[in-house]
Amino acid sequence: MQVTVTGKAQGIIGAPPSKSMAHRAVLAAALAKGTSLVENLEWSADVKATLKAAQDFGAQVEMGENWAKITGIGQPTAPKAAVDCGESGSTLRFLIPILAQTAQPVSLVGHGRLPQRPQQVYADLFAERGLKFSQNEQGVQLCGPLGGGNYTLRGDVSSQFISGLLFALPLAQEDSEIHILPPFESRSYVELTLQTLAEFGVQVVWKDEYTLSIAGGQQYVARDVTVEGDWSNAAFPAVLGALTNTVALKGLKTDTKQGDAVIFDILRRCGVEISENAEGVFDFAKTELNAAVIDLADCPDLGPILMVLAAFCKGTTRIEHAGRLRIKESDRIEAMAAELKKFGVTVRQLGSETVEINGTMPTQPTVHIDSHNDHRVVMACTVAALAAGLTVTIDDAQAVTKSWPAFFAAMRSLGVEVQEDEQ
Repeated sequence: MQVTVTGKAQGIIGAPPSKSMAHRAVLAAALAKGTSLVENLEWSADVKATLKAAQDFGAQVEMGENWAKITGIGQPTAPKAAVDCGESGSTLRFLIPILAQTAQPVSLVGHGRLPQRPQQVYADLFAERGLKFSQNEQGVQLCGPLGGGNYTLRGDVSSQFISGLLFALPLAQEDSEIHILPPFESRSYVELTLQTLAEFGVQVVWKDEYTLSIAGGQQYVARDVTVEGDWSNAAFPAVLGALTNTVALKGLKTDTKQGDAVIFDILRRCGVEISENAEGVFDFAKTELNAAVIDLADCPDLGPILMVLAAFCKGTTRIEHAGRLRIKESDRIEAMAAELKKFGVTVRQLGSETVEINGTMPTQPTVHIDSHNDHRVVMACTVAALAAGLTVTIDDAQAVTKSWPAFFAAMRSLGVEVQEDEQ
């Protein structure tokens, strides 16, 4: 789908439901005995993949407009066929330890760049225990079970590996400990997992700053939950509001454990004033934006939209610990560098982990963008064009369905003209 976006954005926009929290709630409900109601869901491709996977390992799922009623199974059963994880890294990495508990051969497949995304952390853990694990161009093949005991993982790789073990190890009969080697990045995502586990009756405790203690033989308990607003996707309208002073944002919890809530702190450091009214609506105001040094270690998903923000800031913005952007749906550093160049903005890559951007956003009339099949590239470039008063045409813009299918509808609600054409 090719989308052309033009016009001025003005009004109040609601944050979509958190994809990160939805994945976690769906899997916890599917592992609980009894029926849970998970409300405030966005039917993104990633969340659908997790729901389908839950059905594959034995849960019963009934879906409504923005809710899912999930009757869990207690212990996962071996899927009868390969589990399709779509392009969702969370789905794949959360499921690997969970499905290993079936002690049966299991295959998980994916699409796009997902089968190539690194799974060496799991490969090493399975090999240490003499268990089958392999990865090819289709996906992953494995056979467990992963029992209790001591697990040691690096803290500077994706936290999804830690979260996957946290879902699975309470189901083992033996107690477990997870030792995380510093530096521990993306700790906030592990805290989101711990929050969900606690909501569903599973107890995991911090033994010290880098060690998680997990009692074996636990049982997930069914309960009803409402998914909170997504700070990761809300960052796009938040930056749009900061750049235009005409867009406000609602539907977010300020006491969240989501690491991407740091977007407000970053905006403030760049010179944006943020206020919240009694109805929970956030307004953004700025006079001049200034460059800053930004650390992505705990918020890698903010990378693309922060590159756009940097393009509007006076001075040189330095973004550090950005290496994990290279192994997402696209190489997001290369993708954003290529697309921002079309706006007249240069992204300088300093090694594999650091980028620098000078604030040089131009006012040329039209830009033609390649999505790189990456939802965050699509949304970031849309914000860039609207903030600069440009018309942008985006090829393969359907990539937004991965996390925010209603993104362009949300832009229309702000008065933006959106034209969609089949390619």
